[in-house]
Amino acid sequence: MAATAAEDLKRAIGRSPDRLTLDERVLFAGKFVALEIYTPETLPLVKIEAIADSLAGCIRMLKSRGLDPAQFEFRLLPRPY
Repeated sequence: MAATAAEDLKRAIGRSPDRLTLDERVLFAGKFVALEIYTPETLPLVKIEAIADSLAGCIRMLKSRGLDPAQFEFRLLPRPY
């Protein structure tokens, strides 16, 4: 992956999928994202914790950040239109 593509993906970490710009939605369409599973104990904000071309890539990114993949749901980002 080119350095700029990796930097583009890293910009999405910590942001809500609903707050991505239209250009980012087009750029990230077809990517998998990991979002923390809601529980009454955690009450997480919906924010992207990993983004990759595959589920395996999301899991690797979560593990590299010291996060437990079992605590996340994975979604495929659709095209914005």
